[in-house]
Amino acid sequence: MFHSRLHSFSRLMISLTLAAGLAALAGGAKAQDRRQNAPGEFDFYVLSLSWSPSFCEEAAERGGRSQIQCSGRPYAFVVHGLWPQYENGFPEYCQRPSPRLNRSIVSSMLDLMPAPGLIFNEWDKHGTCSGLADRSYFETIRKARAAIKIPAEYLDLSQAKTVAPAEVEEAFIKANPGLSNAAVSITCNRTRLSEIRICLSKDLQFRACEEIDRRACRRDQVTMPPIRGG
Repeated sequence: MFHSRLHSFSRLMISLTLAAGLAALAGGAKAQDRRQNAPGEFDFYVLSLSWSPSFCEEAAERGGRSQIQCSGRPYAFVVHGLWPQYENGFPEYCQRPSPRLNRSIVSSMLDLMPAPGLIFNEWDKHGTCSGLADRSYFETIRKARAAIKIPAEYLDLSQAKTVAPAEVEEAFIKANPGLSNAAVSITCNRTRLSEIRICLSKDLQFRACEEIDRRACRRDQVTMPPIRGG
């Protein structure tokens, strides 16, 4: 009898614990869903600048290439995207289906984002979360890019360069008054520098972003392949 009561009590406690856990999860999801993927509801932007020569070498290794980006004019840093962010996590695909992107906008952005597929993808995944109309979103990308000065040593890299991520970060900080270590992050793959990610407020001022900084490249040194076709 004692063992039977003990077993019943144990099952009751397990049921109560599971119920409490499910209630907590439901409450957490509800709190997150108030803002999750709601257009215009975010905390800041990340401007991601991709080192195009690294992208092209990696694409070649995978057996494919972006025709415009990797076989046309020489590209150094190109805009990967301007991404709305939460303090923790980020929204994506905030309108399904996304509003159709005007092709004249695509053509106008190829100097900064040299692949139509990239532009369409960035609008679908990130632009729809900005709360802006398509033209305003891509104008904001242009303004954000114009606010960043690329250090002179990376404008015309004719030979491969081995760098420490911290060295690249410091070069960007030196070239951009007001930018701090807390607002910029370098990403890499196994051997190459991939991207510079700079955190900006909604009005495009530099701002700290701990979560982005935590995802930074941890390698001591990485390679920056030279600019193609120059």
